[in-house]
Amino acid sequence: MTLFDSTSFEGHEGVHAFHDEKTGLKSIIAVHSTARGPAAGGCRMWPYASADLALEDALRLSRAMSYKNAMADLELGGGKSVIIGDSRTQKTPALFEAFGRAVESLGGKYWTAEDVGVSPADLAHAAKTTRYVAGLEGAAASSGDPSPVTAEGVFRGIRLCVERKLGRDLAGVTVALQGVGHVGGYLAEKLHAAGARLVITDVNAEALARVAEATGAQVVAPAAIFEVPCDVFAPCALGGAVNAETLLRIKAPVIAGAANNQLAHPDVGRALHERGVLYAPDYVINGGGIINVAAEIRALGEGAAFDAQWVESKLARLMQTLEEVLDRAAAEKRPTQDVANEIARARIAGAEHARAA
Repeated sequence: MTLFDSTSFEGHEGVHAFHDEKTGLKSIIAVHSTARGPAAGGCRMWPYASADLALEDALRLSRAMSYKNAMADLELGGGKSVIIGDSRTQKTPALFEAFGRAVESLGGKYWTAEDVGVSPADLAHAAKTTRYVAGLEGAAASSGDPSPVTAEGVFRGIRLCVERKLGRDLAGVTVALQGVGHVGGYLAEKLHAAGARLVITDVNAEALARVAEATGAQVVAPAAIFEVPCDVFAPCALGGAVNAETLLRIKAPVIAGAANNQLAHPDVGRALHERGVLYAPDYVINGGGIINVAAEIRALGEGAAFDAQWVESKLARLMQTLEEVLDRAAAEKRPTQDVANEIARARIAGAEHARAA
């Protein structure tokens, strides 16, 4: 199969591969759409088993960013970058400076930020060689770590879905939380404060112990999280957690979490709908982080300071959009992700039409 035949390609405007022999950089930057504005999406560093897997991840994540930015009503398109490598052992300042040069070579078509395996400190090195990096710290326009805002949006989305599906608030609700890293850890704190009972797992034993101590959560092995009797299953790790195999094991009537690309295939979402499971489309519920990043991009463009009130207004609007998705899906008896995809594509198509006019 060629790149253009891939189901994940879906009209990408550009797919760029970068290699820097001196630093060992191997990176792919995928730009799905710039119809609504410059493409924006984080950089993920992961030890992919092959370049094909890295490419597939970049394409899927980039497309999801186009949809996410459209649903968050941002003047941004969708893009994503991946660096092939182990973030625990292969990070160097020079590698991220080389990555910054790769971003700069696209001339502003793509803005990068943090994602799995990449921190604001890493991006500070990239910022030495490119203007097009957000999620930094220490300046008036800086938005800092977007994880807390992502977690806040997911928390509000879970609360909304529990109200819709179970007719109750979060007190006493059991949440099975897969992944307690940057976003998952903040989310666990918010859920605990709201009275939820937590069952958690993660491959990072240190993070797992820290969150368990802070929240009183029950800890289970990674493979066991899918079989936990719970009200909400919250995927907050890598994508594809809800697939043909785990679908049969998940006990929750609500699936809502922070991970990108939670459904391994669209058919899985349709199967959830048929089973009566309420699924919050991932790129809607987890849009808080990119809203935070967008505020920094906006501030940089205007020469202004970061505006937290603007972020809050966009986050509130995002929850209204999630309500719209849930309302339409219920009224039309359709899977939530099909409704969300339809709305996102319509918003992108409207921007493309306006740009062509």
